[in-house]
Amino acid sequence: MPRSVNAVASRARRKKVLKATRGYFGRGKNVWTVAKNKYEKGLQYAYRDRKAKKREFRSLWIQRINAGAREHGLSYSQFMGLLKKADIELNRKVLADLAMNHPEAFKAVVERVK
Repeated sequence: MPRSVNAVASRARRKKVLKATRGYFGRGKNVWTVAKNKYEKGLQYAYRDRKAKKREFRSLWIQRINAGAREHGLSYSQFMGLLKKADIELNRKVLADLAMNHPEAFKAVVERVK
């Protein structure tokens, strides 16, 4: 009996990877072995950078809050400590947005905690 291979599934799997690697440089877009390696490495980067994105945004929010707080004579750590004491539960994302886009509202929060 001849050997049976599922060529349809194999081709579909390869097509899926080659479609995902469209736009890659050089052989990474059309040579199966190179494309497969680049595709898998790309998935690793995507997983890693989803985590890194959270760290980077938190860092950005802290910088923005710090800049806003210093305009009112407080450091970031002093401001966050006063927020906790005053039992105001605004997260860093909201505070950063207030500091950047709504300085009057941020000033009101600072005056409330002082």
